[in-house]
Amino acid sequence: MHLKDYCQYLLVAEKNYTCTNFADHSETLSHDKINRFLKNGKFTPKMIWEKAKGDIVLHPNAYLLFDDTVVDKNFSHKIKLVRRQYSGNAHGLVKGIGVVTCVYVNPELNRYWIIDMRIFAPEDDGKTKLDHLNDMLENTIFSKGIPFRTVLMDSWYATKDVILGLEKRGKIYYCPLKKNRKVDDGSKNEKGEKSYEQVGNLQWAKEEEIHGKKVKIHKFPKEHKVQLFRVAVSTNRTEFIITNDETQKNTDDTRHECAIRWKIEQLHREGKQLTGIEKCQCRTARIQRNHILSSWLVWIEFAQQAWIKKISLYRLKNSLLDFHISSQLLNPSI
Repeated sequence: MHLKDYCQYLLVAEKNYTCTNFADHSETLSHDKINRFLKNGKFTPKMIWEKAKGDIVLHPNAYLLFDDTVVDKNFSHKIKLVRRQYSGNAHGLVKGIGVVTCVYVNPELNRYWIIDMRIFAPEDDGKTKLDHLNDMLENTIFSKGIPFRTVLMDSWYATKDVILGLEKRGKIYYCPLKKNRKVDDGSKNEKGEKSYEQVGNLQWAKEEEIHGKKVKIHKFPKEHKVQLFRVAVSTNRTEFIITNDETQKNTDDTRHECAIRWKIEQLHREGKQLTGIEKCQCRTARIQRNHILSSWLVWIEFAQQAWIKKISLYRLKNSLLDFHISSQLLNPSI
């Protein structure tokens, strides 16, 4: 058995992605053989880059996106790597496997590719999500050597070390701050003294709503300042975006820049709906790791073929059943 066999199964399967179902539809592979292959194999994130690099169209002003998602295992009881963690989709704690991903975006073609990933399992390797981001960032710069200008990430990653590290490497970043983060915008309190205020409680002049304001983030170096924008994402949601882009003076342009970050959310949604990334029922950590990585390899193949055929990934997945449906309508087997 080879990796391509398992990936082909994930590509064509519809709802049942188990080893048992794979064996039931294979003339040469048994459940035990499939299970041994997944248990003994050690698929690495490098395989994602090897699969994607031939298809990526590089751009000097490309974006690098970082975010994490939870592979839902809410009904599992003995699957390794599963832990309670916050899910943005569920807006609360769920049982699942955390996956941190790195996505490359070509703004000219409006295309994106997953180029790296890490499993969030601090009990196994002692690494935080911030450690995984730094590992992938270092790997992108020094090992892959691909050009990019701007980094987009979630508020979880807006730490001093990450932000100062990006500035040291000469990269632009756009990142939301949580509303309880404290900043100094130069205004004074009732006593006439400068003080730190929570971002969500700042006062905004009309000019500042259009062009943003300079702020110093609490516990950052004394002279370190960033541009802060108050961006209305929807009628009931506002984000406070920081950037080190000295040329950025417009809130609407900032909103446009940050909108690119949602491509990584689209990637996560497509992975969950098209590749069966959440459907593996095996208990061992190695099989879960190998299944998740295989699912991302399948997503890359879907993305490549969908671009060639000029259709969506969902249309491509659904088209796999077209011939079967047509043949059954002409010559019903039941």
